[in-house]
Amino acid sequence: MLVVVVVVVLALRGACGAVAEMGIGVNWGTVSFRKLKPTTVVDLLKDNKIGKVKLFEAEEEVLKALMGSGIEIMLGIPNEHLSLLSSSPSAADMWIQKNVSAYMSKHGALIRYIAVGNEPFLTSYNGEFQNFVIPAIQNLQESLVKANLAGSVKLVVPCNADAYESTVPSQGAFRPELTQIMTQLVQFLNSNGAPFIVNIYPFLSLYDNGEFPQDYAFFEGTTHPVIDGPNVYTNAFDGNYDTLVAALSKLGYGQMPIVIGEIGWPSDGAMGANITAARVFNQGLVNHVLSNKGTPLRPNSPPMDIYIFSLLDEGAKSILPGSFERHWGIFSFDGKAKYPLNLGLGNKELKNAKNVEYLPSRWCVASASSDMNNVANHVRMACSVADCTTLNYGGSCNGIGEKGNISYAFNSYYQLQMQDARSCNFDGLGVVTSRDPSVGACRFILGVKDKDSDSSASQITTTYKYHLCILLIILIIQWIF
Repeated sequence: MLVVVVVVVLALRGACGAVAEMGIGVNWGTVSFRKLKPTTVVDLLKDNKIGKVKLFEAEEEVLKALMGSGIEIMLGIPNEHLSLLSSSPSAADMWIQKNVSAYMSKHGALIRYIAVGNEPFLTSYNGEFQNFVIPAIQNLQESLVKANLAGSVKLVVPCNADAYESTVPSQGAFRPELTQIMTQLVQFLNSNGAPFIVNIYPFLSLYDNGEFPQDYAFFEGTTHPVIDGPNVYTNAFDGNYDTLVAALSKLGYGQMPIVIGEIGWPSDGAMGANITAARVFNQGLVNHVLSNKGTPLRPNSPPMDIYIFSLLDEGAKSILPGSFERHWGIFSFDGKAKYPLNLGLGNKELKNAKNVEYLPSRWCVASASSDMNNVANHVRMACSVADCTTLNYGGSCNGIGEKGNISYAFNSYYQLQMQDARSCNFDGLGVVTSRDPSVGACRFILGVKDKDSDSSASQITTTYKYHLCILLIILIIQWIF
């Protein structure tokens, strides 16, 4: 499955003997209905002195916005592209030319890593991508050589923590079916001076396992430590990290540099996912890493880099894993900091995005005088298009009452439709208000003007008519049956 440049230089020496600058970066995902302009996001990164960013795919406007910013980039290749890149050297050449060479001029984008796939060895993929990884890396490496970029751009493969397993950290080993591929991968990484990338999510361990000790997921001590011989683990991060160290050691690469590609805590959408927990986890993580204590198997040697997941909430992400998937950001979708967080970069707290263009201060709510007996289909339609995940059990808007739920759904749809007046009709059940209906921690969003807003009027009308037609079909089917 959610930022950092720390002005601390550590003598972290991997198998290649390279010295790395410890850094905290962020993952910048763009799966959102309401996107800030890329230039606004880059300014947000710069204002918060965040010097490293991880992208999940090559988007032209994002890469253009990052040109000349001085921000180091880890550029992702989606898993779906691995098959072609593994079988076609010319496709690899074209990808490098289009997405890397084109942006790396003298004052261009600082692309430092290319992430070949995203957790391609994930158990749930049932091996769908794993045989493409090594051939794709080999083709892409040859393409980098041809482009004279092999010395400055390194290929890496972000792995999920389920790539390795053990009951205690010191016995860590890669899954048996991955041993050969992982051996090839770490040999390649080592020969090219690249780190091993791993994504670690203590939240998911807690969410998926009712018996997982809650305090072990954080960094404030635990009543359930893991005892591994002479080593005592008081938090899930250290235990998971050292399990990887042990797995790498079994392959003969125990000193390989490690980068945490994703780690964070969601702030909404599930029990245990809230503002307080997210702040405590992320601040604890930053403090833990910057203390330079390292882990029992790597004392005084923290990870080479850590990329917090994530920078911004992504309201269009799939919620199959859980509604929390849309709430990993340390900033909300509009660039507002959710909570105080000191990243150790010079600012004691996060700074909000500047010059965000909001829609007018108008919200759509349920009419006080209307009969709400037939409102269910309207709510269902609104939430099938807009994001209503905060209404779910454990969410920040779960306790605002039936009328509040209806209003939240109506407003989410209304803002997504750029406040088109017709999108707040709902057969007369909705009404526009200039009074913010937010209640406590439940925030009724106000839309922002994205890059398409000036030319989207006709699209809004078409979209609105489409959803009304869908709703009409639902009503007709229910009437017939």
